[in-house]
Amino acid sequence: MTPDLSAPKRPLVISMGDPAGIGPEVTAKAWQALRHGPTPFCVLGDPTLYGSVPTQVIKELSEALQFFGDALPVLQGLETRGVVLGQPNPAHAGAILGAIESGVDLVLSGQALALVTAPIAKSVLMAAGFSHPGHTEFLGALLSTTPFDQTRGPVMMLAVDGLRVIPVTIHCALSEVPSQLTQEAIIHAGLVTAEALQRDLGLKAPRLVVAALNPHAGEEGAFGDEESRIIAPAVAALQAMGLNVRGPLPADSLFHTEARATFDVAICMYHDQALIPLKALDFWGGVNATLGLPIIRTSPDHGTGFDIAGRGIARPESMIAAIQMAAAMAHGRMNQ
Repeated sequence: MTPDLSAPKRPLVISMGDPAGIGPEVTAKAWQALRHGPTPFCVLGDPTLYGSVPTQVIKELSEALQFFGDALPVLQGLETRGVVLGQPNPAHAGAILGAIESGVDLVLSGQALALVTAPIAKSVLMAAGFSHPGHTEFLGALLSTTPFDQTRGPVMMLAVDGLRVIPVTIHCALSEVPSQLTQEAIIHAGLVTAEALQRDLGLKAPRLVVAALNPHAGEEGAFGDEESRIIAPAVAALQAMGLNVRGPLPADSLFHTEARATFDVAICMYHDQALIPLKALDFWGGVNATLGLPIIRTSPDHGTGFDIAGRGIARPESMIAAIQMAAAMAHGRMNQ
């Protein structure tokens, strides 16, 4: 089913991310690119952060639809002080997290269509007592007590045109991957992914492939036994549940053009195994989507860019793609 994006009745919300980074800049540029399109959005952040683009402070989220074509709507309630672009400051942690929490509440309450999160710096938040490895885990904790049919998440999906990938292990050292890799984690990733592709992206029978961990898929045990001991049994379990899934397949032959045409998503064993082919294919346009939640959440697939903040050179393609994917996924879910 193709989502109908013509005349949405609710805006998306965008959390401000780290105010000292490039999040406000790429958000402002995304508004300039999309202001006359079908996907209105509102910022949860300080209206002073968005440079020369016109902003409109609003009291109610519904007002965003009225002002979006002429100004970037900013919901009243958050402010930051002493922001120096390029200089992260733990003093901003409360406002950064408050924007994310407000966004979650607005989507859960039905006032917003979806949440797009601008980049955060984990080191800044951790210096202020933040205990989660990143956005994905924080959102999972915020929504862990919220019931939702078929929800099993959170699972991180990265996407560009022509490739979607799922890292089973995410924010851990490479040396820790074998110990963190379990049949249960792979099965969890497969189930969440298949359900989300059906529910939110309209793929009736999604095709999944599972990458091996070791070179040559372990070469029958010569290069490791994780394939036979962990990955293959997980694939067999997913197949027994009715999923269209193949693997474990050697990762070095999984991402060329002809191979990508045979699957809808690749489940990878660790962060860089998933991210390197994705960023090689489209470095600027990647989107991070959290699957398996009761809300739709996407994010640009890049960091805070403190080194270029304030220079006006940050590229907005990833933020634009994140906004468009969030709208498409939200409408896809509504149209089920």
